[in-house]
Amino acid sequence: MSDTFNTVKFSPIQESDNEAQDILMYVYQALQAKGYDPITQIVGYIISGDPTYITSHNQARSMICRLERDEILEELVRYYLAGHNS
Repeated sequence: MSDTFNTVKFSPIQESDNEAQDILMYVYQALQAKGYDPITQIVGYIISGDPTYITSHNQARSMICRLERDEILEELVRYYLAGHNS
């Protein structure tokens, strides 16, 4: 008999413990790929809450909408302070 009846084990993609960081990096790369200034666009989104600041390229807009804006700010502050803590 062929192997078509054997059970195949599904291995999901491993996500890191920091979803906000992963999404921000993904959105940053999508904005950059489309020729936008990622910092300006992300800041515009955080300030206004308007998702049209984020490109829909590679589903970046739907990805960033998974996060609350306060989660994004927390991640940015955490990252900044971790790099500047004396």
